[in-house]
Amino acid sequence: MVMQSTTAGLPHNREKAGKRGFATAFEPWLYLSPAMVLLMLVLVVPLIFGISYSFRKFSAFKSEYVGLAQYQALLHDPNLGQALMNTLWWTVASLFFQFFLGLGLALLLDRDFAGKKIVQAIVFLPWAVPSFLSGLTWAWLFNPIVGPLPHWLYALGIQSAPTNILSNPATAMWGPIIANVWFGVPFFAITLLAALKSIPGELHEAAAIDGANPWQRFTKVTLPFLAPTIAITVMLRTIWIATFADLIYVMTEGGPAGATNTVATYIYVSAFKTLDKGYASAVAVLLLALLILYAIVLIRIRKSLVRAS
Repeated sequence: MVMQSTTAGLPHNREKAGKRGFATAFEPWLYLSPAMVLLMLVLVVPLIFGISYSFRKFSAFKSEYVGLAQYQALLHDPNLGQALMNTLWWTVASLFFQFFLGLGLALLLDRDFAGKKIVQAIVFLPWAVPSFLSGLTWAWLFNPIVGPLPHWLYALGIQSAPTNILSNPATAMWGPIIANVWFGVPFFAITLLAALKSIPGELHEAAAIDGANPWQRFTKVTLPFLAPTIAITVMLRTIWIATFADLIYVMTEGGPAGATNTVATYIYVSAFKTLDKGYASAVAVLLLALLILYAIVLIRIRKSLVRAS
C-alpha cells in the first residue's frame, strides 16, 4: 500500500521538478529581457530599416524600390573612392599615435612617482570632453587669428607663414588627426593600465632574477600578457575612429576640396545635406561590411594570442 502511494506520487513529483527546472532556466532570460528589448529597439530595428533604405530611392514626398541600383552607383562614385582612402589614412594614423602614446602613458602610470594622481587625472581628462567641443576647440587652436598653433609652427620653421593647416588640402587631414589623437589616447591608457595591473609581479621578479634586462622583461613578460587586451582595444578603437564623423565635420566639414571627407562624413552629407538617404544607406552598409570583416580577422588573431599566452 505504501509502495502504491509512493509510486502514484512519482508523476506529480516529476511534473513539479520539470516546472522548477523550466523556471530556473527561464529566470535569467526574464531578467535580461528588458535590456534585450532595448537593444533590439536601439540597434537591430534601425539596422534593418537602414539596410532596407539602401534598396530605395527617396524624393521629397515618396520613395520607390530600385533594387541594387544604389550599390551599382557605388562602383562609379569617385567621391566614395576618395572618402575610402581618406578613411584609411585617418584611421591608421590616428590609431598608430593613439596606441603608442597610450601604451607609453600606461607604462608610466604603472609606476609610483610623486604627483601620479594629478598626472593620471590630466591624462584621462580628454576622454571626458564631448567630441563636438573637442573639435571646436582644436579648430580655434589652428586658426591663426585666435589660436597659437600656426604661430608656433611658423616659429619652429614647420610652416613658411602662420596659416591655418585646415585650409590647405595637403595638410588639412593632420588637424583632425591631431585632435583625435588627443581625444583617444586616454582610452588606450586606461585599458592598458588596467591590463598592466593584472600582471603578477612575481613574473617580473623571476625574470629579473634570471638576468633579463628591462627590454627583455617588457617583450617576454609584459607584452604577451597585454596582447589579448591590445587586440580587442585596437579592434574597438578602429571601428570607432572609422565611424567617427562629428570631430571632422566640426573642424572641416570634409573640406577643403574633399581632403578630409571620410566615409562617415560622406554618409552624413549624403543623408542630411543632399537628402539622398537611399545612397547614404548603401554607403553605410558598405562600411558596415568592411568593419565586420575587419572585426572577424581581429577576433581570430585575439583568440590565437590568448591561446599563445
